[in-house]
Amino acid sequence: MKSNAAIIGSGIAGIASALRLKAKGYEVDIFEQNDYTGGKLHSITRGKYRFDYGPSLFTMPHLVDELFGLFDIDPKDYFQYKRKETICNYFWEDGKRFQVNADTKTFIKEAAESFDESEKHLEDYLKSTKTKYDLTSKLFLEKSLHKFDTYLSKDTLKAVFNIGKLHLDSSLNEVNEKYFDHPKLIQLFNRFATYNGSTPYKTPGIMSMIPHLEMNYGTFVPKHGMHDISQSLTQLAKNVGISIHLNQKVDEIVYENNTAKALKINGNDQAFDLIVCNMDVYSAYNTLLKKVKAPKKTLSQERSSSALIFYWGINKTFEELDLHNILFTEDYEKEFDHLFNKKHFADDPTVYINISSKEVKEDAQEGHENWFVMVNAPTNCGQDWTAQTTYIREKVIAKINKCLGSKIENYIEVEHVVTPKDIEFATSSFQGSLYGTSSNNKFAAFLRHPNFSSKLKNLYFCGGSVHPGGGIPLCLLSAKIVSDLVPQPQ
Repeated sequence: MKSNAAIIGSGIAGIASALRLKAKGYEVDIFEQNDYTGGKLHSITRGKYRFDYGPSLFTMPHLVDELFGLFDIDPKDYFQYKRKETICNYFWEDGKRFQVNADTKTFIKEAAESFDESEKHLEDYLKSTKTKYDLTSKLFLEKSLHKFDTYLSKDTLKAVFNIGKLHLDSSLNEVNEKYFDHPKLIQLFNRFATYNGSTPYKTPGIMSMIPHLEMNYGTFVPKHGMHDISQSLTQLAKNVGISIHLNQKVDEIVYENNTAKALKINGNDQAFDLIVCNMDVYSAYNTLLKKVKAPKKTLSQERSSSALIFYWGINKTFEELDLHNILFTEDYEKEFDHLFNKKHFADDPTVYINISSKEVKEDAQEGHENWFVMVNAPTNCGQDWTAQTTYIREKVIAKINKCLGSKIENYIEVEHVVTPKDIEFATSSFQGSLYGTSSNNKFAAFLRHPNFSSKLKNLYFCGGSVHPGGGIPLCLLSAKIVSDLVPQPQ
């Protein structure tokens, strides 16, 4: 009889873990409490508009493609995407606009001209982001930081000898101020701290490697929208014999002699040789592992930011907007101070607008657009989200109207709102944080929960709340790390 594995949760990391374990020779069952797969990576329909519910940025598509390759299947048979020529459009209230071209040389030339910066400074900065990534990716992103043999490698020694280039003792903002003079260009590069739910005024300068993923690897758009990533992998999982159980809430991870043995579901124990938990790790210890001594230091880390999202069906088209658009606040530092310290919105938020219908035409009727309008939000700490939503909606509309010279409230014909409290309820992510813990600490990578349990044998963890972090690429890498850690099936 083949060894069997259970995956708790069908977020992108859970599905990827299931596929990797299946390819390794395990029989695999996925248990999902919702009636859909994908976790945050699914979609909703309101009226005649389709919206991607959560993640809207797609980078490093090879990490998806290689999951199909595990079964010698051409990914194009399931999943297609194209590279974007424009990465993002940026807007400021004073009328300043800048479009980031996907071609690095073009970007450097246009940014130098637009922000009156030296092309060399831009070249040096982008080289430094690549250096940071090359020095640390195999150590920080592709292996467990909590296994001793990870540090017995040439990659580790190389990173140690070049530790000064990693800017661990400087904040991201300090690194960006070192390279650039123009405050708007500094702000543009500070924004990358939000990719892991952190503040650029605290997160270490090593996070300046994030632009490398976007500007060198590129940004992409799936043919049928972001949810196509999770749905194509779900179909692959079914086709290769993985059993997916929807509306199946796991009540407890059962263990004996410090070894995970089974899942308790509807009062019954189902035995498994190993278990992979894709649930937010904080919530997992408070629900599935109540009898296990929790790692208090790990679970007490500051949570990442959350989001408040307006899904708007707009009965107009805006030619100046593209797939990704940012409308910046006039006071970035104040915005992050409110998010992480005051736990409520500042009066001038940065607004992100994603319009998938720019690329996926069936997401909205002709002459219409589906706007995913997001502001960074504090985590759910008991705030009055009805009042907060009313307050921030007014500020968001004012920002859009000032930057675009429009009256956007006249064109909203469909509206759906998701708050941090809603995110927490739907995804079991503690306080509605998008990326588990923040990276507002130079030791954050080491303080994240490992991809295995130090208390129970045969128990592993994947997803955005554990190593190496949140976002689609890192969640997929967490699945790869888990696959490398688990033993060969019997």
